[in-house]
Amino acid sequence: MTTTLPQAGWTQRADLAELVRALGSGTIRWVGGAVRDTLLGVEVADVDAATTHLPEKVVELCDAAGIRTVPTGIDHGTVTALRPEGNVEITTLRHDVSTDGRRATVAYAEEWQDDAARRDFTINALYVDPETLAIFDYFGGVEDLRKRRVRFIGDARQRIREDHLRIMRYFRFQARFGATVDAEAEAACEELASTLKGLSRERVAMELLNLLALPDPLGAITRMGELGVLPVILPEAGPAQLQALAQVLASEGTFTQPPHAMRRLSALLPTDREVAEKVAARLKLSKEQRKYLALVAERGETDAQAPRALAYALGLVIARDRLLLGGHDPAPVIGWEIPVLPVKGGEIVQRGVGAGPEVARVLQAVERKWIAEGFPDRARVEQLLEAELARTDLQQPR
Repeated sequence: MTTTLPQAGWTQRADLAELVRALGSGTIRWVGGAVRDTLLGVEVADVDAATTHLPEKVVELCDAAGIRTVPTGIDHGTVTALRPEGNVEITTLRHDVSTDGRRATVAYAEEWQDDAARRDFTINALYVDPETLAIFDYFGGVEDLRKRRVRFIGDARQRIREDHLRIMRYFRFQARFGATVDAEAEAACEELASTLKGLSRERVAMELLNLLALPDPLGAITRMGELGVLPVILPEAGPAQLQALAQVLASEGTFTQPPHAMRRLSALLPTDREVAEKVAARLKLSKEQRKYLALVAERGETDAQAPRALAYALGLVIARDRLLLGGHDPAPVIGWEIPVLPVKGGEIVQRGVGAGPEVARVLQAVERKWIAEGFPDRARVEQLLEAELARTDLQQPR
C-alpha cells in the first residue's frame, strides 16, 4: 500500500515550502484533491491545506513571513495564502457540531482524524505531510482509489443527511473516478433522493453543470435516472432525453468538440422553448444561460441546411451547439467570422429613398437575399440593392 506521495511538480514548489516554514513543521498538511489527483496521476489544479493553527494565527504567521493572506472564509476557518504559483486555501481543523442537510455548524478540532471524519468521501480525506510526503489515510481512501471506488466516510445515509448535496457530489465523483460501484452509497442516494428538494436551486444547478462538464457523464446521469435522483432535480429528462445526451456526446467525439455543460443540459430537455425557459428559471441560471437554453431548444432538422445563416442570426455558439445536438458537423461555423452587411441605410438614402421605414424595408430585403446567397461580396450586394431599388421604383404609384 502506498505510504508516501510520489513527487510531483507542485510538491516541489518553493512558494509552498516557504508557506510551510512560515506556519511551522507539523502544523500543516496538504489535503483533498491535490493528494487524490497526484495518486491517480491526474494534473493538479489547486492545492488545499489543513492546519492546527486558528485562522488568526495563520494570518499572523503569514504576515510575519511576508506572505499576504485574504480572509476568504475566516468565519468557517479558512484563510487563503496568496502564492506566486497558485494560491492555497488553509483551513483550521474542524468537526461538525450540528447539521440540517443544507449547512453545518462547526467547531475547531485538535485531531487530524476529527477533521477527516467530517469530509464526504474517503478519497477526499487523504492528508500529506509536506516535508516527508507521508500519507495519512484514516478511512481507507488509498485502497478506494486503487479500486476506483467512491465511498462515503462512515454511514452513507448519515453523511447525506448532513448535507443533501452529497448525493449530487457522489455521482459527479463517480463519473470522474468511479469504476467500482459502492452498493451502500447507491442505496443511500436512492433512499434519500427526495431530500434534494430542500436545497437551493443554485446549488443543485452548480453540481449538475459540474457533472455535465466532465468528459463522460452519461453513465452517472443514467444511473441517477434509474435510482430516482434525476427525476427529483430534472423531471423533464426522460428516456428520449438520455438518448439525446448520448447522441451529443457521440457528436462531440466525432467532430472533436470539447465538453460543454450547457449544451449537454439542453440535450436533457425537450426541444421546447417554453420548457427550457421554465427549467432555466427553476434552476436560477444566469440571464445568458437562460437565453442560451431557450435558443438551443428551438433546434430542428433545417439547421443543417443553412448553418451560416443560423450563425448570422443567433451567433456562432448557438449555431455550433444546435448542429451538434442534431448530430450534424459544425465545421461550417467553427472559426467562421460573422460578416457585416456591406451596405448601410445612408447609402440607400443617397440613392433617392426618403429616410424612414422604406429605408429599413429595402435594407432588410437586401439582407435577406445576401444571406440566402451565402454572404457574397460588396459588388454583389450593390447589384442586389440596385435590383431592389428598381423593384421599389416600379411599385411606386405614377
